[in-house]
Amino acid sequence: MAQNEASSPVEDAAVLQVLFDQSPTDLLILDPDLRVLRVNLTRPLLHEAPPEQIIGRHITDEYDFSAPGEVEAMAEGVLESGVPARERLVGVRPKGAPGPEYLFSVSVSRLEDSQGRILGVLVEMLDVTEREKVRAGLRVLGSVREQVGRTLDVVATCEELVRAVVPGLADIAVVEVVDAVVRGVDPPLSPLGREVPLRRVAFGHCGGEEQIQAHPVGDVRALPFPTPYAQTLADLKPRLVALGPDTPWLAAVPQRAEAIRASGARSLITAPLTLRGTVLGLLSLYRTDRADLYDEDDVTLALAVAAHTALCLDNARRYTREHTIALTIQRHLLPPCPASQTTVETAHLHVPSEVGGGGGYDTFDLSGARTALVVGEVAGQGIHAATTLGQMRTAAHSLAALDLEPDELLARLNDTAVSLAQERAVLPPDDPIPLRGSCVYAVYDPLAQTCTIALAGHPPPVIAHPDGRTKILHLPSGPPLGTAEGPPFAATTIPVPDGSVLAFYTAPLLHASPSPDTLQQVLAHPDRPLQDLCDDVLYRLRNDTGHGDVILLLARTHPFPADQIATWDIDHHTKAVATARAHAQHQLTLWGVDEETVYTTEMIVSELVTNAVRYGTPPLRLRLIKDRTLTCEVHDGNPLAPRLRHAKTIDEGGRGLFIVAQLAQNWGVRYSLDGKTVWAEQTL
Repeated sequence: MAQNEASSPVEDAAVLQVLFDQSPTDLLILDPDLRVLRVNLTRPLLHEAPPEQIIGRHITDEYDFSAPGEVEAMAEGVLESGVPARERLVGVRPKGAPGPEYLFSVSVSRLEDSQGRILGVLVEMLDVTEREKVRAGLRVLGSVREQVGRTLDVVATCEELVRAVVPGLADIAVVEVVDAVVRGVDPPLSPLGREVPLRRVAFGHCGGEEQIQAHPVGDVRALPFPTPYAQTLADLKPRLVALGPDTPWLAAVPQRAEAIRASGARSLITAPLTLRGTVLGLLSLYRTDRADLYDEDDVTLALAVAAHTALCLDNARRYTREHTIALTIQRHLLPPCPASQTTVETAHLHVPSEVGGGGGYDTFDLSGARTALVVGEVAGQGIHAATTLGQMRTAAHSLAALDLEPDELLARLNDTAVSLAQERAVLPPDDPIPLRGSCVYAVYDPLAQTCTIALAGHPPPVIAHPDGRTKILHLPSGPPLGTAEGPPFAATTIPVPDGSVLAFYTAPLLHASPSPDTLQQVLAHPDRPLQDLCDDVLYRLRNDTGHGDVILLLARTHPFPADQIATWDIDHHTKAVATARAHAQHQLTLWGVDEETVYTTEMIVSELVTNAVRYGTPPLRLRLIKDRTLTCEVHDGNPLAPRLRHAKTIDEGGRGLFIVAQLAQNWGVRYSLDGKTVWAEQTL
């Protein structure tokens, strides 16, 4: 041993004696062959021989190290290099007898005399079992807090829990959740009834071999009674259970008993997943090592893990419930199947987003046999987005009933969105996302075979011609809905040949498509059934719905049947009223319309033509359109709007539009560059 110049051999011997007598650590002096020369034992239970019999034995013969070769290599390395090895963690078991494994912090230093000759090594072994157990528990708890709850999905949360606790806290982990909780329903109060079913949502084990399970993941059944599983959810207290062949309650659960025996499980902790007195589920942890059974500290750790998991599960449940409500609202807002008008065939694709969407589509009839096609989305998620979508849809329908042009309709819809945003700004900030939206509004006119389209911050539609040519319609776009200032909205009218397919979609479809031209590739065969085209687009999408609802609305256009339209030019003279009535009567007779409808139509024609002659300007034109409804239109060159009023008893006129409103199912005024058209619809 190297001797300090300031101390004498006597002092060195005294220090060494005190060190070996009073040190809280195991001290061993080994010769260069790693045989024990001197020893101080603080853990006699680790040795099968008394201290006096240890001298001269090899260290790996004396201690049952978990990795003896590693310890031996460490000591030999210190002997060779002289560089001390500090605080290496080594597992040690009692020598010659079964028992738990202890963790020791091992440090090795080389011993030299005054001439530098190597005498051996000094080995210090400090028992850090409890310290490392606390650290391991903190690591498990930290892993749970970091990994569990990253998603708002009940099943995914349980799977995250299993990955976080195996193998750090358990060799086998099982998570069972009240089945109603998986669907977002409020959890039941404790005590949990024996008949309440639980769903096994996650299972994990350490080791590469397939582990036998009592029940497969996804199995739904009530917990057996009497067992620690059921009792834990009855009183919300954890259970620490030793498992063995004579465990009495195993007879009540033969399938679980078989799985426990096959896995070699020796110790079990059942911890309730509970929050505010409600029962969400059960966490079951198993250890298979006979020498490493659970203790009360492990129970405390399991309860902390379960408490964090229960909070995450409740958040996921609440989200699932809100997501379900939002999807229900959205589903009721969307038409179950877009109606196919005489001149328009439609099909749709709707892939809801993971976060609950604010995307929608609609098709509805307009006057003059026209069809409105709408696709849009609003910012946000959940109930807020769904209710906003409902408000915007109602506003769009109301504005469309006024026969507004697409650009004017979007301008008024934007005013509505700005007004809603201002109302929302004074409310508590439940939804931090500002009210923003995008929309494409198109009107197809089968009589002119044109489509007028306006955009509000929305992707442009794609048109597929009958010969297979496809094109993205690069149209001017106004600002997104909810923008107080911005450029004006613009409408573009394009010709649409018979058999063309128009594709309207939301931006998330582009994010989920493998390439930018996916939609055009599918539409290159526009003669296929529209639903087949929608399905083809769906099958090509990536599984990526995090950007919002994927919506695709396809519309195949056709001209209106020529034999279902009749048009006459009318003289600007009072005698034209009788002529118009005669034209209408003759045409309706040819169409086979019943006498009551003929009589009603004659009266409507009479009143509309009379108003046009009195208050309108040439040219005058009468048109009848026979579709699912019978539409009567009278056009004149005066853009001034007629006004419906209730005439007094002594008034000689002023009842024309009032009479029309009483006779027709619906009526309105449509404006154009060359005047206005007053129309009235009747149900056939």
